[in-house]
Amino acid sequence: MRGNIQGKLAKALVYGLLTGLFTLLLLSPPSFAEVRIGLAAPLSGPDAVFGIELRNGAEQAAADINATGGVRGQKLVIVAADDRGELKQALNVANRFVAEKISLVIGHFQSSLTLAASEIYANHSILDITASATNPQITERGLDLMFRTCGRDDQQSAVAATFLEARTEKRIAIVYDNTASGKKRADDLRARLAKAGIADVLYAGIDKDGDDGGLVGRIKAAAADVVYWSGDGNDAGQLVKEMRAEGVRALFVGSDSLASDEFALAGGSAVEGALMTFPTDPRHSPQAAAVMREFKARKIDLEVFTLYAYAAVEVLAQAAEAAGTFEPAAIAKAIHSGRPFKTVLGTLTYDAKGDVTTPDYQIYVWKRGYEDQLEYDETSR
Repeated sequence: MRGNIQGKLAKALVYGLLTGLFTLLLLSPPSFAEVRIGLAAPLSGPDAVFGIELRNGAEQAAADINATGGVRGQKLVIVAADDRGELKQALNVANRFVAEKISLVIGHFQSSLTLAASEIYANHSILDITASATNPQITERGLDLMFRTCGRDDQQSAVAATFLEARTEKRIAIVYDNTASGKKRADDLRARLAKAGIADVLYAGIDKDGDDGGLVGRIKAAAADVVYWSGDGNDAGQLVKEMRAEGVRALFVGSDSLASDEFALAGGSAVEGALMTFPTDPRHSPQAAAVMREFKARKIDLEVFTLYAYAAVEVLAQAAEAAGTFEPAAIAKAIHSGRPFKTVLGTLTYDAKGDVTTPDYQIYVWKRGYEDQLEYDETSR
């Protein structure tokens, strides 16, 4: 009798435990496996502001996608790594992602770092999509797993050349920093202007340490009425400030690096009237409205690179859904397929190289705006 009672009690206890466990599983939210996406960007150093913009965009995109169930039932996690804008550290970050078996990466910010790190990614079958690196060579090397959400320098040069061809000023000085992207963009603009029958009056670079070797004096001696700058924003700001201090009134034109706080801070009031090529601001598009509201609620200023990183996550997520897997080669195949990806930048499609098929650059100008503050805007607005 006692044995029967103990057996019944044991069965009741087991039944109770199983019932409780089953109830707990029903009431608990479903758990998701994680898919890690590496983000390589300068989170410290002189370009940290841009790296933080990229991180903000990628993390917000992952959070928004996760809030609707994730991708194929899995949660996206952004693993941010600081490359400090330095080549050695960028390679360390790339090797870290390899060691941690991260197979999807967004990065890097600078073209030179993207070019170097992408070789490591390619050798380990890691898919890389950059939201900011514009050097054409990034997607000209036949790397099947290399993409970007931004445009290319040669597309910027084409817009700049067309603009300069239409100007009455024709004494053009082309100056650049000795980075890979700076020199390449300058070379491309020079070639395009030459085809239009316009020869530059000065073609010169500055050293990486910022030593311009009397560049302003050379610009003045050449009687240039346009100075085209190809390089980073800080050096551009210093150059235009020195030009104005020396009485050089030449029109100052540059690439998207001029659309930055560092250009305005370095140049001060001298940046007024400076012109640059820059993508049509996606913050004005209806596709970005919801994300704009999210960042406003968080009291974070949403900058353009934020949306380009957000779009990179959207492309990866939609391609993974289409491919039915997170395997990089399958995702790359889906991106190359020509299918449209709906993003905060609008609808993106990709060519065989990994470039977006509809880049959209135009001319922007620095001018006085609200409460006499310097800001840049589209020249047509």
